[in-house]
Amino acid sequence: MTETQMAALTRDDVREARERIGARVRRTPLLHAGEIATAGEPATLLLKCEYLQHTGSFKARGAFNRVLATLERGELDPEVGIVVASGGNAGMANAFAARQAGVPATVFVPETAPPVKVARLQSYGATVRQVGTEYAQAFEAAMEHTQRTGAVYCHAYDQQEIVAGAGTMTEEILEDDPAVDTIIVAVGGGGLLAGTLASAAGRAGVVAVEPATASAVHAALEAGEPVDVPVSGVAADSLGARRVGDIAFDTASRVGVTSLLVEDEAIIAARKALWEDFRIAAEHGAAAAHAALLDGAYTPQAGERIAVVVCGANTDPATL
Repeated sequence: MTETQMAALTRDDVREARERIGARVRRTPLLHAGEIATAGEPATLLLKCEYLQHTGSFKARGAFNRVLATLERGELDPEVGIVVASGGNAGMANAFAARQAGVPATVFVPETAPPVKVARLQSYGATVRQVGTEYAQAFEAAMEHTQRTGAVYCHAYDQQEIVAGAGTMTEEILEDDPAVDTIIVAVGGGGLLAGTLASAAGRAGVVAVEPATASAVHAALEAGEPVDVPVSGVAADSLGARRVGDIAFDTASRVGVTSLLVEDEAIIAARKALWEDFRIAAEHGAAAAHAALLDGAYTPQAGERIAVVVCGANTDPATL
């Protein structure tokens, strides 16, 4: 049975993940960020400050859950450790979780990966292997490494433990403010979306926001199945999945989600607004959720309480 053939993701999986990872992750604040004018009672804007999480993104939640769960089941050899193909947020999060758990991490990245990212991965104790010029080649090398060594592979967004761990963020949102009506999240491969949907089901609506130039979830929902999409744009480094994860597609199809697209110009403007209004140095991908509000892609209802997730801050502040 493959990871994506497991039972449908539910809130019970998220609760189990939360118990497992405990205080290894930070409980990030839910910031009251003001009001939004509507035709009636103003809507309330809340910001989930997940950019304050370890390694600068929500990815640490799923990474810890995956590492600890495989240790519990005896699947993770502490001498061999984990492997991941990602020079971005997933790579950093899994390297950090592995170091905290006392197991080695090997991270495969393209030869074109920026030296600053390689250095940061190494600062978390990871062994970095640079292979090929594209992510696909790094991924293939990681798979070969897994087969040869028995290392546990940690997917960026399409494994049950990864997704359930991401959902623990939503548990915090709805504990801090049970009256939240809607949670808006940016989407790449869909790990955070799936975890949010599983946690929030029956309690709050979820809006998935993608760049128009990287619309894997939107395209899959239109096609009725995951499909490959072209990827480009300012947020492609973090939201540039060419195909939505199977777990995310299954969860979105079962639970239901509002899927919206925003243009690069709106993402850039939202990132600037997060800095100017709140001094939040968000990466472009994380600003996409806020962009849906600012450019009118999402229209708040009278009195609605909206939690916008600012999911990552691995960006160059000099570009703000």
